[in-house]
Amino acid sequence: MVVAKAWILKKHFDGFPKTSDFDLKKIELPDLKDGGEQKLLLESVFLSVDPYMRPYSRRYMKEGDIMIGTQVARIVESKNPAFVVGAFVVGDKGWRTHFISDGKDLQLLPSNWPESLPKSLALGTVGMPGLTAYFGLLEVCKMKPGETVLVNAAAGAVGSVVGQLAKIGGCKVVGCAGSDDKVAYLKKIGFDEAFNYKTVRSLDEALSKASPDGYDCFFDNVGGEFASVAINQMKKYGRIAVCGAISQYNDSVPQKGPYVQIPMIFKELQMEGFIVSRWNNRREEGLQALLKWVVEGKVKCHEQVTEGFENMPMAFMGMLKGENLGKAVVKV
Repeated sequence: MVVAKAWILKKHFDGFPKTSDFDLKKIELPDLKDGGEQKLLLESVFLSVDPYMRPYSRRYMKEGDIMIGTQVARIVESKNPAFVVGAFVVGDKGWRTHFISDGKDLQLLPSNWPESLPKSLALGTVGMPGLTAYFGLLEVCKMKPGETVLVNAAAGAVGSVVGQLAKIGGCKVVGCAGSDDKVAYLKKIGFDEAFNYKTVRSLDEALSKASPDGYDCFFDNVGGEFASVAINQMKKYGRIAVCGAISQYNDSVPQKGPYVQIPMIFKELQMEGFIVSRWNNRREEGLQALLKWVVEGKVKCHEQVTEGFENMPMAFMGMLKGENLGKAVVKV
């Protein structure tokens, strides 16, 4: 019998998450049986911490549930011929060290995944965040060569891929982040302009200086005041992909205005929110494109790796504070 460890949402977050909101539990897993539904035993190798977990926990979880999230896991025992022992899969099984599955909700890593490539990238650049950047740019922003793309939280898991894909697509890219180290990283991976939004005298001035002609596309991960300022810098017929609102996730009291209607009307803007699961039927297309660009060196990856399953809450809270450069993952 295997004893799994799992992080439980002990109490719904009120404002910024606290360590006391989590509880570490042990769960005894039953042995696999021939002919049963539960045909696979897996152990998590890498676990993801992502901004979406903060609003989703309130919307979709009850107190006492295992924290939601995705992992790269190794198959330890199999009674399903489609999954061999030792193979790696991506699953949405939450913050746990081991779990049992029938395999229907698991995705094997692409068969052409190079041995030299960290498997943790299946939680980042060649996973959900990368796909979010890919479909958000292609299908929502509908970027075209020669356009100017703005992305905030640009040194994060999604934003860093957005900027690099926009460069591959022939665009000028402007990014902002919350530290000088992150700004240096953005310039290193090919952003045309980058600035620290925490230290500029005026966000409006910084955006105008970075692209005096304005922006065709705005990939928004932040919302709040940043989005209110940036929308006024859009070009006529500009497109805005609303991917996240991390500036608002931990607010106990909702922020108020300014409001978007006036610039939306006079600039005839398109603004669309999206969740990447809309393109699940094209998942393979996106993963193969991202994997190819990573292998070719056209898309660079950076990971913030926290060691130890016991440090999941710390890694999660650090990510929400913006302490990560690139994708935040936990190595079990």
